[in-house]
Amino acid sequence: MTLRWGAVLAVFSFVLALSAAPAAAAQAPASVCTVSDKRITELSGLVSDGQRWYAINDGGSKIQVFVLGRDCAVQRVITNSLDPYDVEDLARAADGTLWLSDTGDNDKKRETVALVALTPQGKATLYRLTYPDGQHDVEALLLDRHGTPYLVTKTPFGDSGIYRPVSALKSPGPTPLEKVGTLEFKPTNTPGGPVAGFGSVLVTGAATSADGTVVALRTYTDAYLYSAPDGDVSAALKRDPVRVPLPDEQQGEALAFEPDGTLLSGGEGTRQPIRAVKDATSMAKPATNDRTPAAAGGETGTGAGGSSGMGGAPALVLAVCIAAGGLFALTKLRRRFSRK
Repeated sequence: MTLRWGAVLAVFSFVLALSAAPAAAAQAPASVCTVSDKRITELSGLVSDGQRWYAINDGGSKIQVFVLGRDCAVQRVITNSLDPYDVEDLARAADGTLWLSDTGDNDKKRETVALVALTPQGKATLYRLTYPDGQHDVEALLLDRHGTPYLVTKTPFGDSGIYRPVSALKSPGPTPLEKVGTLEFKPTNTPGGPVAGFGSVLVTGAATSADGTVVALRTYTDAYLYSAPDGDVSAALKRDPVRVPLPDEQQGEALAFEPDGTLLSGGEGTRQPIRAVKDATSMAKPATNDRTPAAAGGETGTGAGGSSGMGGAPALVLAVCIAAGGLFALTKLRRRFSRK
């Protein structure tokens, strides 16, 4: 690393540390087992039925869900020849249907995104979706008690949009989506992830508890738990969450709840662990701090990670500005001394 980029990252890390939101007093994640199957190297989505885990890789050229035992060994694979574009997350409905979120769009060029409903027997149904305001990259899917899907965008400044269908899904569609809210994720100093600093505000996965009373979102480094006592996901995401650090994951993207309230996490890479935080659902705050609408059209904003401190986007912009200023000053000094 050059001196120039070393200075930028040092200043950036300093600003992140100053603006980090406080974490909840939570048990540290404990490794349950290690995913060693060579077919699972990009774990991106995870769900549990209480006896088995269901896992997907990022991307892929066909529908493929791996059924794991609690020792992380693959017991069988549910497949379908449907060719997705970029699968990123996985959810499970009350009737056992697996929902794959084919919503990845790093280059912002997809005219439609899609959800795929997959039965345990391998029958797949495609539902195309369109955004009301241009393309978005999405790696997080939530299902409410009624099976309504919510998509949460992944943005480098932490200002994630929340979208849901305007009507019942139709196959193949497309069904229009509507924006129902915005989340603001604050930088944290939790270590991990492939993108230094920015990884703590990039939303990479989601999960809903078995009874629907807690919903969770994750970044590369932290999980955020939202209370949903009546099962209303939209209302839950308007509340202040509880942050649970998930440190030192190489590329943490998968998040799931066990029926007993245990939170599971995992990520991409070879021989990566599935980790657990017990009694996680009990840490979600009671629904006593709802936010009032902050924008026209019913949109709301919430400071993910706590209400104190600087918002995600301002903190990152400030970090970049300070780093740029430091870099400029450093360059000027080097030039001055080089003339002597």
